[in-house]
Amino acid sequence: MDGIKGYEVHGLDHNPSCTQPAREKVYNKGMHNLIHNNNDGSLREEEELNNDGEGSHLVNRKVEGVGVVADGLDDNHHHQSPLAEFEGTGGGVGSFKVPARAPLHPARPTYLEIRPHPLKETQVGKFLRTIVCSETQLWAGQESGVRVWNFSDQYECGIGIGGRARRGDEDAAPFYESADISPALCLMFDSGNKLIWSGHKDGKIRSWRTDQPNSDDSPFKEGLSWNAHRGPVLSLMLSSYGDIWSGFEGGIVKVWPWEAVQKSLSLSSDETHIASLLVERSLVNLRSQVTVNGVCSISSSDVKCLLSDHVRAKVWASGSLSFSLWDARTRELLRVYNVDGQIENGVDMSSVPDQAVEDESNVKSVSKSKKDKSQGGNFFQRSRNAIMGAAGAVRRVATKGSGASSEDSRKTEALVLSSDGMIWSGCSNGLLLQWDGNGNRLQDFHHHPCAVLCLCAHGSRIWVGYISGMVQVLDLEGNLVANWVAHTDPVIKMAIGGDYVFSLANHGGIRGWTLATPGPIDHILQSERAQKRHLYTRQENFKILVGTWNVAEGKTSQEALATWLSSATLDVEIVVIGLQEVEMGAGFLAMSAAKETVGLEGTSSGQWWLDAIGKTLDEGSSFERVGSRQLAGLLIAIWVRKTLRVHVGDLDVAAVACGLGRAIGNKGGVGLRLRVFDRIMCFVNCHFAAHLEAVNRRNADFDHIYRTMAFTRSSNLLDNVAGMLRYLFLTCSLVFSTYLLWLLYSSGLPWILSLAAGVSSAAQMLRGTDAAAISPGKGKPDLAEADMVIFCGDLNYRLFGISYDEARDFVSQRCFDWLREKDQLRAEMKAGKVFQGMREAIIKFPPTYKFDKGKPGLGGYDSGEKKRIPAWCDRVLYRDSRAAPSMPCSLGSPVAASILQYDACMEVTDSDHKPVRCKFSVEVSRVDRSVRRQEFGKIFQYNDKIKSILEELYCIPEVAVSTSQIFLQNQETFSLIITNRSTRQDNVFFQITCQYQSTADKNKQTSGYRPRDSFCFPRWLKVTPAAGMIKSGEDEEILVHQEEFRNSEDISDVISPRKWSEETREEKVILMINVKSSGSMKVRTHHVHLSCHFSTDAVCMLSRNSSTRNEGSSHHRSNSSRRNEGNTYQRSNSSIRNEGSSHHRSSLQQESVSNGSRRNEGSSHPRSSLQQESTSDMNKYK
Repeated sequence: MDGIKGYEVHGLDHNPSCTQPAREKVYNKGMHNLIHNNNDGSLREEEELNNDGEGSHLVNRKVEGVGVVADGLDDNHHHQSPLAEFEGTGGGVGSFKVPARAPLHPARPTYLEIRPHPLKETQVGKFLRTIVCSETQLWAGQESGVRVWNFSDQYECGIGIGGRARRGDEDAAPFYESADISPALCLMFDSGNKLIWSGHKDGKIRSWRTDQPNSDDSPFKEGLSWNAHRGPVLSLMLSSYGDIWSGFEGGIVKVWPWEAVQKSLSLSSDETHIASLLVERSLVNLRSQVTVNGVCSISSSDVKCLLSDHVRAKVWASGSLSFSLWDARTRELLRVYNVDGQIENGVDMSSVPDQAVEDESNVKSVSKSKKDKSQGGNFFQRSRNAIMGAAGAVRRVATKGSGASSEDSRKTEALVLSSDGMIWSGCSNGLLLQWDGNGNRLQDFHHHPCAVLCLCAHGSRIWVGYISGMVQVLDLEGNLVANWVAHTDPVIKMAIGGDYVFSLANHGGIRGWTLATPGPIDHILQSERAQKRHLYTRQENFKILVGTWNVAEGKTSQEALATWLSSATLDVEIVVIGLQEVEMGAGFLAMSAAKETVGLEGTSSGQWWLDAIGKTLDEGSSFERVGSRQLAGLLIAIWVRKTLRVHVGDLDVAAVACGLGRAIGNKGGVGLRLRVFDRIMCFVNCHFAAHLEAVNRRNADFDHIYRTMAFTRSSNLLDNVAGMLRYLFLTCSLVFSTYLLWLLYSSGLPWILSLAAGVSSAAQMLRGTDAAAISPGKGKPDLAEADMVIFCGDLNYRLFGISYDEARDFVSQRCFDWLREKDQLRAEMKAGKVFQGMREAIIKFPPTYKFDKGKPGLGGYDSGEKKRIPAWCDRVLYRDSRAAPSMPCSLGSPVAASILQYDACMEVTDSDHKPVRCKFSVEVSRVDRSVRRQEFGKIFQYNDKIKSILEELYCIPEVAVSTSQIFLQNQETFSLIITNRSTRQDNVFFQITCQYQSTADKNKQTSGYRPRDSFCFPRWLKVTPAAGMIKSGEDEEILVHQEEFRNSEDISDVISPRKWSEETREEKVILMINVKSSGSMKVRTHHVHLSCHFSTDAVCMLSRNSSTRNEGSSHHRSNSSRRNEGNTYQRSNSSIRNEGSSHHRSSLQQESVSNGSRRNEGSSHPRSSLQQESTSDMNKYK
């Protein structure tokens, strides 16, 4: 039937003899508004006819640029006009309410989108898996190496389609990539060396310079690298003493000492092999050190989390259910404890049996016992037992995967050190645990039911990322400050840099949230960006053809497919085909159910149809098949024209069985979900319950499919359970079950399908596990969250209250208005019982069921004994994102659709159903994310209100440091006092590192100050606490202690071990105290000069006035006495300082005089003369 000839206006037939009764009925009900668009996109109201009672109506709309005229065709006759539509009631409430959309998410803070969500098909082999920040860059580890964004480019426009960036990164901020290497699994930043360290799947650790020149054309290369392990490097960490710690599978923790790493970094590029060997040979395997007589003190679970406690110079290593605490300086094991805080006494966690393994053993045991029974037993009974046993195993796996295991739900997923010195861990059940520095569990919090995947901390806040895509902000007491859905995918990593907290989603998108979020800056950004919406809003138009056909287990000719599809696809960009009854039969259905259980889908018949349709669509040249899904006899597939392919992706699939206890796929639905111009569209192919009287069952089938269809990226069982080998036996059992079902098919026993139903229902429970774990209690089904949903298929709704002969007569006269009044689907939609809020074009073609195969024309209706009443079984219905048909397409209602063609191909006779096709015109409103990022940058950088708020946030409270000079000898301890002198009740956060070092011999000949690599402490020095928070008006006591030398590693690399003798007398370092506020990354730097004297007998008197100093070094005295004695330190040692080099001597004399004058002025807390000294001032010490 021609798609243009049969168009009707206002739902009226063109046949005068048949439409007059309907016409009179319509006009007697009155006139209503008919809504369609003008060419300029504005709306104007005209007349609309409504003859369907309250709650359902006919609407006639058009796409932009097409006018509606009286006869249903435009004057130029080259545009198709939208068809009138019927809308079901009940669409405005509950799960059938159109999902809320807005230009800016009302419950989400405004964010900087560094990298928009890429289509996952474009990320094969390139997925991002971790991120870390340096002072000026954002680094990401990906499956092919690393990439880097400069903060100076973070607001820049993307490369665009056809630019340097590959597909998927067209709208991302400009970035640079490394050469292709093994996947990067973990990253860390070394601020002292200006390096990024990365751990890789191939077992290597690599370094990357943060200051290397960037080229648009050539990828950058790695620096120092070495083979760390045979397996992947799971975690990396830099200790307070500069050692690189790494975690591996099997509970292995390895350390590469700072001395060896720095020596290797100092070698030239021609000595890379020697540098690598030097580091490899310095390896310290901590697991082997704590293994005695084959018993290891630490867990054998993978070490996925390593944390450096810079406050106390300790290291935390986390397995799944236990922690090990280490001394960062000596690398000694301090404590092993579980997630409950209970100490583990030399118990290797690998000895704990896994429940899945026990399940396998039980299955094997049962199988063996059955095998030992008499071979004369009942074959069918034994087959039934095997199948039910396999189904039970699947259920146990599904239960385990759904979080029923209490141990699995408590696994540690993330660790972070908060600014007040507490350690926080996140668990897979959403629990947040607070620990002190000694590994004592203090508190636990549960703000969200989903798994915690990542943590980060800055200032007075802790950021938490969940598998549900939720991000939460907590205060240091664990109270919830704010939460929002940051991404549609799990948040797998967060990093802080450039005044932003960056979150990485599992799909690869990266967003930046201001450090002050939530706060007034968010409101300003949201308001200002909304006013510039017109600058980044784009409108896109395309057409979709949806076809449905019940093929009755047969095949067709290429000519029939061409009749159905060829002419209709000439001007469309997307083709979706749904087939029913591709293959049927009890044996096939049982086998299909078992195959579904192990993640196998598709049949040879299904593949034949895919190939045949692809040939008709000129697949490969014009169209590309994006994906398909088959469940028993149901098959759905989608093709996209190549010109649109770059904007289409993220395909997910789903299947819901409705037959035989919701387990067998003879009835049910298969679905595809994908993104088109960043809008979510779902296509569902259904086959509902048959027979005239089964209306309620059909309604129930729809409701079950609509509410339970859960889209996943993979239907493979091994993918769902991470490919663990312990499920291999289960898979083999189920495949064997399939074979048994095939053998039993000939028996005709009805319980075959029951057994298959048990297996299939278990598989469906397993498939739903991931979705439930990600968003438990989500509330709305996946289909309810889509921007556009299209249902097609053999819905099996019949004509009621009419006989076979009457129906034939109305069809022959083309009196479809009268037949529509007898349509079960129309009546049920009007009553709000099914397809609530969905729309269908007014049917203008003959009923498509039931025909005798091979009989052409309308005379081919069922002539058999049953003479089934003709019916419109094969239908296409949809909803877009508009709450009302009159709403224009906008960012608030981003998808607006209308139907241009809806007909059946009556001349195709290869099935008892006729193929149906429906052509949609779709308008999509989308965001140009590259332009929006530019506008965000302009607002954030130049808005006066934001600048004023940032200036206040950047303000660092005044801090006083008790001294600028410390002298240690003979393992002394000195008390350094830092005071927060803020008058605004502002907390300050400090961190102490070692910035410069120098060594002098007994003749006081100094080697000169030079930067301390990695900003780490020398092993002879211990600073506690080296980081923390100071409240307003309070002070913090810092204990600076000289440790004894234990081995050659304790000696600074300035002097080789062979030269360390009585000739050496003094070590000097400059401690850097960085102070910052909670709302900014900006720091104020203070410096303290530390001199430590050594002799062969470990005693070297710095001054004969040592009695006062020795008393001053005691850390048990009051703050006032310590500060006064600290002053004596500085005065009594001026003669020693005068013996140093002239340049350094003069600078220190000035500092001493300045300090003395301030003390004479009666200052209660002697302040360092270097309080305001910036890092750049230290150039004179180099």
